[in-house]
Amino acid sequence: MEVKLLEHDKKNDKCSFIIKGVGPYFVNALRRCIIDYVPTMAMEDIEFHKNSSILYDEIIAHRLGLIPLTTDTKTYNLPSLCKCKGAGCARCTLKLSLKAKGPGMVFASQMKSKDPKVKPVFPETPIVKLLKGQELELEATAVLGYGKEHQKWSPGLAYYKHKPTIEIVKKCSNCDICIKNCPKKIFEIKNNNVEINKKNLYNCDLCGACFEGCPKGIIKIGESDDEFIFYLESWGQLSCREIVQEAMASYDSLLDELIEKV
Repeated sequence: MEVKLLEHDKKNDKCSFIIKGVGPYFVNALRRCIIDYVPTMAMEDIEFHKNSSILYDEIIAHRLGLIPLTTDTKTYNLPSLCKCKGAGCARCTLKLSLKAKGPGMVFASQMKSKDPKVKPVFPETPIVKLLKGQELELEATAVLGYGKEHQKWSPGLAYYKHKPTIEIVKKCSNCDICIKNCPKKIFEIKNNNVEINKKNLYNCDLCGACFEGCPKGIIKIGESDDEFIFYLESWGQLSCREIVQEAMASYDSLLDELIEKV
């Protein structure tokens, strides 16, 4: 198996890479591990002390649970694997508090965490708007969890596609039909001939728009059976590198569990 990095946007926590020499079963297993088996922190239990806002406790609790939290997997354990056996200790739970008075919008940045390493990824996330005289006071408990249990623990968006293969079978000159039709700008004219723009080749989604109005047999498109382009977009709890590392560790653990049971 070969892996080649195509793009890594650290600012927006996005990356893409090519996986070569494997079948779709492996790539899809990696995707599933990323979505379902990478542990992240999220608020699980909310205890309200005061809430005179327009929103019910349940609605605010739901909004808080979906706020991504920066995650430190080395410090915290999954409650089910902790020595306290899920009773709740400093090694598997984290307390966050919020106290606000109106008027004004309450933002995620106003939440105070007992661990500075774990805090809302997007501080400007609005929680609720308080009017004059309204108050909101609560304490939240954050724990590690898996995306298979609830989407709030999923670390990001992961998907893949077969690597496109495009071939210009016959030389085509003085014609730009495929260039105009292709929405991904896969083709260009060089030396009076239509050629493939290698920089944009991986953007091809095999829509077939280049065929419309183009003479038959000029362009041949298809997809590779053992090369895949994998896309990963982190939601901020972990970096793309950490997500892939945790996913592969979970993948190995699941295989070990399967071997043991078989």
